[in-house]
Amino acid sequence: MSPSAVRNSTANDHFKDDLQLSIVGLGVEYPPHRVGAHDLETVAERFYPHPQSTALKKVLSINRYTGIETRASVGSVDHPLVNSPTPPTITQLNKAFREDGVRLSVSACRKALKEWGGSVDDITHVVSTTCTNSANPGFDHFVTKELGLRKGVEKVLLHGIGCSGGLAAIRTAANMALGMSHRQKPARILVLACELSTLLIRSELDSIDKNQEVRIGVCLFSDCASSVIISNGIGDAPSSEPVYEILGWKHELLDDTEDDLGFDVDPMGKYSCWKVVLSPRVPGLAAAAVAPAFQDLLKSLPKFHKGAIPATAADFDWALHPGGSTIITGVEQAMNLTPEHLRASYEVYINYGNSSSATVISVLDKLRNMEDQGRENAVACAFGPGIILEMMILKKRSALESLPREDLD
Repeated sequence: MSPSAVRNSTANDHFKDDLQLSIVGLGVEYPPHRVGAHDLETVAERFYPHPQSTALKKVLSINRYTGIETRASVGSVDHPLVNSPTPPTITQLNKAFREDGVRLSVSACRKALKEWGGSVDDITHVVSTTCTNSANPGFDHFVTKELGLRKGVEKVLLHGIGCSGGLAAIRTAANMALGMSHRQKPARILVLACELSTLLIRSELDSIDKNQEVRIGVCLFSDCASSVIISNGIGDAPSSEPVYEILGWKHELLDDTEDDLGFDVDPMGKYSCWKVVLSPRVPGLAAAAVAPAFQDLLKSLPKFHKGAIPATAADFDWALHPGGSTIITGVEQAMNLTPEHLRASYEVYINYGNSSSATVISVLDKLRNMEDQGRENAVACAFGPGIILEMMILKKRSALESLPREDLD
């Protein structure tokens, strides 16, 4: 595979019809606990008793109308870190991530490895991401040790990309795999995203109460680890069946949006917390950006221009990162889609909430396991701090299984 498969990094990129890149294993692990809107109110009442501040009242009111029924969490409303006299320190949060985050990550990776069916000794690279832990060495160090990967496996840990991290990690792995193809070497790349957000609710509530800032991240975020394995096809068994085939991708920065979406360390007296930054402009910015990005990506994929009628957004299933209900509905309206196109995104959002970088892989997992197989191809899309847009088009397994075997080889 030549690097000319992707010729430039502009709107005029063109991908070859067959990059020989596929997702051959996929695993998602949610923690066992589920929390609802009432649980956030319970914590607020315990530590910020009446009369509650104006900002906190408004956040708790918004909390009742997010559209999320339950969020996945590593602990119940009675978790010790949520019920200490003061919000947890960075040290305490890092310890919890080292335990719970690594455990979730290992489980998700093992699911992906099992579906792939290969040996951990054949993993060539690991690309990981998180925005809820910043320790060094990174959490990926402990995950690879627990999985028993080779000491020489090449690792990359992505940071600062928030909810776009899952797709950014897949994109990074895909580019690595193309490089290995150019060297005529096999690539089996383990991609991992893990987030623990629910243990931050005390520091978020404390910051909202003291600073009188209405921030809704505390109403949306949840915990999850998700993983995929990407292959460049070299050395694959003839009978191996990909979960998805990767057709092409796009990465784009939205101008003048640095202050609209973020996840910052915020000093609060004797402790520090991560503070979610999510401005009211985000749903509109996201909806407006998707159409031109989608058109640019389609132009880079010749296979979608061979027919007399060009492909439209409605010809694809959509695995949209469910950043919030207004983001999903905004993209749905902007792209002339129906809820059915976004059924996997809605289901993950309603039942698990927004798990930041790990979520989009969970949506892809949900989409491929739905009884209604839907359309031949899917668009995956996510937004992260910057604001960064990540988009990818993939061919689904149901479509791949319908092709003659020689077309897959």
